[in-house]
Formats: sequence, structure tokens, C-alpha cells
Amino acid sequence: MTHIAILADTHVPSRANGLPDWVADELHAADRAIHAGDVDSPDAYETVADLVGGESALTAVGGNLDPAELELPTVATLSVEGVTFAVTHGSGSPRGHRERALSTIREMVDLESREEPIVAVAGHTHAVVDERVDEIRFLNPGSATGASPADRETMLRATVADGAVEVERLPE
Repeated sequence: MTHIAILADTHVPSRANGLPDWVADELHAADRAIHAGDVDSPDAYETVADLVGGESALTAVGGNLDPAELELPTVATLSVEGVTFAVTHGSGSPRGHRERALSTIREMVDLESREEPIVAVAGHTHAVVDERVDEIRFLNPGSATGASPADRETMLRATVADGAVEVERLPE
């Protein structure tokens, strides 16, 4: 069983001074972490990586407000215990965000040849989403720091075992 902390849109330091203590605790307790963009600074990226146990335990993509010096990819995949997580930020207008993000995911993951479940993770809108769209489970963890336009701090915790994934919204 693998525990994955899923977060996005931390915006440290532009919109928040740092990660909330409970988010730091979740990262520290996780086996892996996914950050779906807008970490905002090299220092914030290093903090997230350190909390989860190093860069090798962190899958992160760049968002529209991430500095180029971070050199984060726009899309990334992570395979864990028979589940593929496909990650993108999903920049652009909030209108049509889900469709754009899913289109990006479909382009990067060959769904026809995949036998394992696909979980798409996107950020950008700061709104929590957990829904099924055709053969893909689509997640957005919201903003871990409650950065505007979010009205509170949120993230997701995924538990993966033997090709199955359970997702919890945090805080509970």
C-alpha cells in the first residue's frame, strides 16, 4: 500500500507565506507526493520535496506562475502499484479547464494500450474535483494554502494498493 499526498497551487510566497502545518504533516507522512503546478518558487519546491523525503519521491509539473528556473515539465506520469497518475497543471481560462486538462492527459497516455487505471491530476482552478470522466478518474486537489480564489486550504490523499485507488479530501 502506497500513500500519495496530492497538492497544487501552493503559491508560496506570492499568495501565501508557507505551507499550513497540517499540509506539511501530510507530506511528511506520505510515501510519495504529486504537485500539480504553481508551487511558485524554488524554495517552496525544495520545502515540498524535503517534506516528502526528497525529489525522487516528488512528481511535480510546472504551472503558469512557476519560474522557468524550476525547469518543471508540463506533464508527468507516475506508476504506482498498478495505477498510472498523469499530471498536468491545466493553464488557461477556468472555463473549459477540465476538457483541456483531459485532452492533454489523453495525448500523453495511450489509453488504448493501458490495462491499468488512469488517474488524471490537474491544478490551476483552486477548486477540489474528484469525478470519473469516461475511463479516467479526474482529480484536482484545490489549493493547499487556500490561495485565492479558493476559500480554504485543501489537498487530497490517495491510497493505492494492487491496482485500486482510494482518494480522501483533506481536511476531512
